[in-house]
Amino acid sequence: MSTEALEVVTGSYTMEMRVSSWLGDELLADDIPIADGTETRDRSLAVPEQLTLSVPRRDTGVSWEPVQPTDPLAAYGQQLHVDYGVDVGGHFEWIRRGVFLITDSSADDMTVSVTCEGLLSLINEARLAAPFQPSGTLVSTVRALVEPALTVQVDGALTDRTVPLGLEWDDDRMAALQEVLTAWPAAARVTEDGLLLVEPVTDGTPGSPVLALTDGVGGTVIRWSGATTRDGAFNAVVAQGEDATGAQITGVAYDTDGNSPYRIGGPYSPLMVPYFYSSSLLTTVAQCRAAAATRLTTLRRTASRTLDVTCHPHPGLVPGDIVSVTSADNGLTGALASIETLELPYSPGQMSMTVRMLAGG
Repeated sequence: MSTEALEVVTGSYTMEMRVSSWLGDELLADDIPIADGTETRDRSLAVPEQLTLSVPRRDTGVSWEPVQPTDPLAAYGQQLHVDYGVDVGGHFEWIRRGVFLITDSSADDMTVSVTCEGLLSLINEARLAAPFQPSGTLVSTVRALVEPALTVQVDGALTDRTVPLGLEWDDDRMAALQEVLTAWPAAARVTEDGLLLVEPVTDGTPGSPVLALTDGVGGTVIRWSGATTRDGAFNAVVAQGEDATGAQITGVAYDTDGNSPYRIGGPYSPLMVPYFYSSSLLTTVAQCRAAAATRLTTLRRTASRTLDVTCHPHPGLVPGDIVSVTSADNGLTGALASIETLELPYSPGQMSMTVRMLAGG
């Protein structure tokens, strides 16, 4: 987003949606009329993105009812490219929200209701017909599990390595992909252009929030609510694997962050509360330790303090983005938090998010 658009979206603005439908490489429709819609994202789900749309059944003489397999809103492989427009000084700046697979569509007298999911649903639904035995490296294994449904891009910061012989996965393609990512360790997300980006696991970059959430006069937040839980909280992760001789190896990651409420030796528990994880992809102690540290990072998202936020719609945000939180009612000033879920309306309205406070928040 441009600087001008970032300034506009902190208050009231005029918005528009631009949606096109594709079937493979064929453009079926380039300007589908959107009456209403909601995009939801939850980074804890295997397929984080969900989308619902309402389209007029007839608009300017065109019928949008899905009848034939090649109709723009049919659910036979059609994918919607969605852009969110923000009026900046009399012209629209378009922000790509993503590519979504139509999973269901139905029509009544007035409206076509369309349900979509993120492109990882292609992997989630494609079960393996026979046991899968990986060979080669982690990169080639990810490509074998995902392509050609999704094109894989691998961040240059990741180090590829050979997959040990003798591994076998049953019919769950998504579970196999997740095991590879966890053991690497790495994370994968579908980009706004529909590519699967495999990248290092991070919890945001302290000091670089993309948005300041504030209440009071001139603030961006309309309403807050908060929650905490011990469910799913751990202060250590034990990762286990096997070396080349078949002997069990172990790596442990401890929560030693002095600002973490779950830190070892802190008030959360006088004892170690471990989470156990094992994978045959882990063949050295260093790999076990790296996987344990990564899993500890992701587990903190389960039980850390969260705030539910209702605010002005911001079409540039996605889960994982870092925001700063300032709220007198919540005792926070410039505290860092990561977005875990969001619900973005595709018509004028309010946006809702759940943000997880980072260490010290």
